[in-house]
Amino acid sequence: QVQLVESGGGLVQAGGSLRLSCAASGRTFSSYAMGWFRQAPGKEREFVAACNWSGGITAYADSVKGRFSISRDNRKNTVYLQMNRLKPEDTAIYYCAADTAGWRTRAESHEYDYWGQGTQVTVSS
Repeated sequence: QVQLVESGGGLVQAGGSLRLSCAASGRTFSSYAMGWFRQAPGKEREFVAACNWSGGITAYADSVKGRFSISRDNRKNTVYLQMNRLKPEDTAIYYCAADTAGWRTRAESHEYDYWGQGTQVTVSS
């Protein structure tokens, strides 16, 4: 069992930056692929970014490519999402998720086995 706890959300002006963190419990974090998803009010949960177990393979949604960056520190059992040049449309609850198939980076939420509780990101115009 893995527990995931996100932090780092908040209110930021358009054009600003935030860094989200997701701390994982358990000894198996380094073998898991990790993903970030988000859900805006009235919308479906959508893929944002993912990385494989080492962080050497990453994937991004087109809407965030070039602005967001996913990384991980397996010594700290933590995955990060650096968000730059934020836009009002980035406003959402952001969730991290763990995929026990650590070699892949998947964009489908049903492929992930564990989820955090989410952290709110609000971007004002």
